[in-house]
Parts: sequence; C-alpha cells; structure tokens
Amino acid sequence: MTEPMNTPFLSGMHALVTGSTSGIGLGIARALAKRGCGLTLNGFGDEAEIAELCDELAGIASAPVAHHPADMRDPVQIETMMREAAAGRGTIQVLVNNAGIQHVAPIGEFPVDQWNDILAINLSSSFHTIRLALPAMVEAGWGRVINVASAHALRASPFKAAYVSAKHGMAGLTKTVALETAKQNITVNAIAPGYVETPLVAGQVADTARARGITEEEVLRDVMLLAQPTKKLVGIDEIAEFAVFLCTDAAASITGTVLPMDGGWSAK
Repeated sequence: MTEPMNTPFLSGMHALVTGSTSGIGLGIARALAKRGCGLTLNGFGDEAEIAELCDELAGIASAPVAHHPADMRDPVQIETMMREAAAGRGTIQVLVNNAGIQHVAPIGEFPVDQWNDILAINLSSSFHTIRLALPAMVEAGWGRVINVASAHALRASPFKAAYVSAKHGMAGLTKTVALETAKQNITVNAIAPGYVETPLVAGQVADTARARGITEEEVLRDVMLLAQPTKKLVGIDEIAEFAVFLCTDAAASITGTVLPMDGGWSAK
C-alpha cells in the first residue's frame, strides 16, 4: 500500500460499491478499477448494459467485476449480497456506501412510504453493509469504509426532511464506527458533496427550468447553486479521486470525519 496513486496499488483487493450502476457510485467504481481493484457493483438498470459495464471495468482493473441487484431497502437482500460477494471475490476490503434516493415535499405532505424508503436506502443500508463487512476487515487488519453523504449531512434545506435526516444519521454512523475501529487499521469517513454534475441533477435542472419558465443557466445560478459559493457543480471525478485517496496510506490517520466537497456551502 505504499505505491503512488497513479499505479494499481489496489491490485488484489475487492471493493463493494452500492448504487454504482450510474452517477457518483459508478465514478468511484471506475476510479477504483483504474487502481487495479476488483469490484462488486450494486444498483438497478438494464441487465445487458450492466453486463457490458462489468466487462468494461474488469478490463480496466484486470480483476473480476460482478454485479448484485440487491434492493437496498431489504436487509435480507443486503445480507445475501454481502455473503455472495465475499464468497465469489474474496474479502471486501473497501466498502463504499453510495446508494441513495430523494423526495421533496413539505413535512405535512411527506408520504410515509417515501420517508421509510429514504431512511432505509440512504441510512439503514449502510448500517447493514458495515456490520457485515467489518468482521473480515478486522481479521485482515485493514479496511476502508467510505460513506457518500451530502452537504445535507451538515446543513438542512426545507422540504427534504427524510434526506436531511438520513444524511445527518450517516454522519453519526461514520463517527461512531470510526471510534470503534480506530485501533484496527480501519478508517471510516464520509464524503459530503454539494450539488454534483450527474444525469439526475441535469434532469432536475431541466425540469425546474420548465416549471419556473427560466433558463437552465438561471436554475443553476439562482436556485441550485445559490448556497454553493463557487457556483459550480462538483464533478464526479473529483469525488471519485477523493475516495481513492482515502484508500491510500497517506489517509491512514483520516477517520471519523465528514469531509465536505461542496464548493464552500458548509463554510457559510
């Protein structure tokens, strides 16, 4: 683990990344593959497209890459995924909890099923993956847990009760597990991005522009990025490379932290 970051220093290792068939999760998976890491992907999508994606990443990593379609709302499916991933590709040394969904509504109108799903996917699924991955990490004497949180782990916004609650919970989970594993060469951190340049956000920008009768540039400047001082979306590659850094020896003393990548949002 002393090789420079531009070498395949994760060769022979196995990472499981939830919510990794698109967006931030896929970006992190691709960055890990470039460092030689074998992968278990998780997420929804067209089976043929996911199979092509696995083949692509396996070629990049020169290591096995597989997909498990576990529904992250279901602890039984999560447990099956973790067991089958370890049996098929070896101990999970790097765990990235990225799966997440969003719903926006005033608290009095917030659908109960949406609250339950957001808490299950955005928070409880991380509890389950961590509790199942840690014993093997402890036995191996090395591990990295990276939770993809949000600026909403540090700041609140109206109409996002479930999302903000889940991300605040993820911050607490990160700190707690880091303290429990501090002497075992295992680090546990959360990355807290602001608005990120993903296809999902692009769709939100377009929808908001149509709904408000303004341009997409105005939506970005005056709505989405109003709280983000840089007035720029965070790049997926920025988050992915930060996740890779957290796997290096240089980051061995970084644990129990919620690390903003929010263009200065949380500095205000």
